Amino acid sequence: MSSNLHQAGVTLLKQLGRHADIVMDVYLSGSISEAGENAQAIEKLRKADILWRPEPGQDLRLKRSVRALLEEALSDERNRQIDANASSGLATIKTLASHYKEARHAVDYSASEAYLADLSEHVYSFAEGLRYSIRVLWSRINNEFGYVGTINAKIRENELAQSQVSELLNGLEMFQFSELGEIAGDIRELRKLLVTTLQETLSDCTQELSVVQSRLLELLGRFRQIQGRTRLLKGWLLYTDQHPDYRVADHVGHKQLPMLFNTAEPILSAAAVDVNNTGYENDLLEMVSQIKAISRVGRDVVLREHDVPFALVNAEDFDIPDNPLKLAVDEYFCEVIDSGLRQSALEYHQQKALEWDSESWLYQVICGFEGLPEEHRRYFELEPIGEPHPVYNGNFIIRDVELWLA
Repeated sequence: MSSNLHQAGVTLLKQLGRHADIVMDVYLSGSISEAGENAQAIEKLRKADILWRPEPGQDLRLKRSVRALLEEALSDERNRQIDANASSGLATIKTLASHYKEARHAVDYSASEAYLADLSEHVYSFAEGLRYSIRVLWSRINNEFGYVGTINAKIRENELAQSQVSELLNGLEMFQFSELGEIAGDIRELRKLLVTTLQETLSDCTQELSVVQSRLLELLGRFRQIQGRTRLLKGWLLYTDQHPDYRVADHVGHKQLPMLFNTAEPILSAAAVDVNNTGYENDLLEMVSQIKAISRVGRDVVLREHDVPFALVNAEDFDIPDNPLKLAVDEYFCEVIDSGLRQSALEYHQQKALEWDSESWLYQVICGFEGLPEEHRRYFELEPIGEPHPVYNGNFIIRDVELWLA
């Protein structure tokens, strides 16, 4: 069976390669007539199920599968077809998983390997199709639906894309990984396909689809704003065409001005004391000293033996000493600049016999790199050295860092 499929596939690909010009002409024009100098080649393509006739009397067209292959390979922006049907793919995956478990239980190794290969192909095809749909959506967003010419058409395309995103999200909600985990059981191959691979793919795609949805809403708001301004301008042009003798009246000469023309900024802004101006300091102190304090509580009168002089003087300068750990990190950066070589922070710590523990040292080196100004940071490269956490996914344990000049 596999040899027959191999031979049929080779024949089909040869047909596509031999008649590539005709296939691309049909792809670009949409259809082709059987009459002409290439009638024999067109007949061969029709017999190979590459071309088909939708109705009697019509021209031949490309099969949908061949057109989809060319659209994806050529990244054709005209391709707006997105497969949002996730329920069918989920049902197929569950069915193939049940077939594989049954063949494995019956110790039928050949059948189990065939079912596992089919299941792997369906899972990876589903993941690739989902990512392809997201790529198509991003392509339509980035060119702002440039394959249509009017704002109304762009709004309709945007609404279509939003409905497709909603269908994709609703389809992804059908995947219950608790159920898939029960189907996989303790079989390592099934758990890798049904739980690990699908969960990572669906998590990434769900986050990206939420970003796509927000961008579509933002783009739709911009389109509607342009549409509103366009309608206002077209209405004004239509009015001026119907009333060619219209002249803008002098609204200043009217007794009652419309509110649209009766708004103006105040000539003088409201007065306020500038408490940040040091030139007014003496005046402000004098005003504060004249304020009477009203207190209902009796106080004892305190008499000073002699007058205490009071004078306003400039504050003395003082320095805050730098942290010794920060100074050591600066020396480490200078050492890298002087040597021009890639140097490990932990090896430098051991060579210099620094008094701080290695964890505090590595943390301060990372903070020193992140605290550099942008124009200085781009001259360095910092690479953490470590390994992922063996239990908690997404956590990276840093054992050492290396710094070098970019």
